[in-house]
Amino acid sequence: MWPSAVRSRVLVRVSPALVRPQMRLSALLGRSSVSKPQRHFGTAWLMRGLIIACAVFAADIARASDGYEVYVSNEKDATISVIDSDKLAVVRTFSVGKRPRGITFAKNFQEFFVCASDENAVQVFDVGGRLLHNLPSGEDPEQFALSPDGKRLYVANEDDALTTVIDVATRQVLHQVPVGVEPEGMAVSPDNSLVAATSETTNMVHFIDAKTHEVVANILVDARPRHVEFSPDGRKLWVSSEIGGTAAVIDVATRTIERTISFSPPGVEHDSVQPVGILLTQDGGTAFVALGPANRVAVIDTKTYTITNYLPVGQRVWHLALAPDGQRLFTTNGASGDVTVIDVKTLRPIKSIKVGRYPWGVAVRHLN
Repeated sequence: MWPSAVRSRVLVRVSPALVRPQMRLSALLGRSSVSKPQRHFGTAWLMRGLIIACAVFAADIARASDGYEVYVSNEKDATISVIDSDKLAVVRTFSVGKRPRGITFAKNFQEFFVCASDENAVQVFDVGGRLLHNLPSGEDPEQFALSPDGKRLYVANEDDALTTVIDVATRQVLHQVPVGVEPEGMAVSPDNSLVAATSETTNMVHFIDAKTHEVVANILVDARPRHVEFSPDGRKLWVSSEIGGTAAVIDVATRTIERTISFSPPGVEHDSVQPVGILLTQDGGTAFVALGPANRVAVIDTKTYTITNYLPVGQRVWHLALAPDGQRLFTTNGASGDVTVIDVKTLRPIKSIKVGRYPWGVAVRHLN
């Protein structure tokens, strides 16, 4: 059945031809009581109307398939809030394990993973909120990263100083890699060859070979690295240092720091600048960095490493997610319990959406 809005538009396009009795009768009987030229004119008019109607219907379906949902983990409520992209409002909320933090979707976007940190588990839910099973994640999972092929999940175990490698299909632990103290940030390179993990207390980024599960490099960065993000081409790794108040850009080939970026939002105390989440646009040209209690998101030109803007958001911004078309940016604001929606083209906040208590992680579900 066509949607009501589409049906009404189709009828508006076609009905002028159908209200002519002679033309409608000739179309049904295959003959006409009117002249041949008039019959041909009416048939052509009707065909044009049908073609237009089909085009309108196809366009409506295409627009509907562009929709998406934003899933937000609420740390203190142990819930997930689901935001509809058209309404920009929470349309459903469901319970998950205690202290949910990291969240990401499976490749089919029909299931998602969430770190239930206080339950020492990575939980797998369907998109309706039904718990499917738990994965053996190790102690206190904070963040994780899914491999580009969707087969492996790399989990940071903060209490055990380990990175746990899980086979998603078999639900088995393949390996546990010793890293520094209090690991948190996790990322997998686009070519699936390298895994990056941060250690908050050791102040290091560890490069792990995805095939051998061996640490191949340790890179010292500023105090308390929280998040890592590969550039879309895999050549750079961005690292946020919460206490250091900086973001480092590492050249992956040489495994050296290419640039360290400091932040000074106007009117904000330096101690409030605590970078955590980092996100790059699909073309890799812009980086967004969540600055924590500064209540700002920094906008960085990745070619020049110039900070071009500071965007005001809610209180204690944690993490970031982009819409599939890259036109909107969503931020989780822990202390104010909301999500800020930013228009990426104008770099202006357009809405604040109330969610649960202490929203932390965020992931976008594609609906097409």
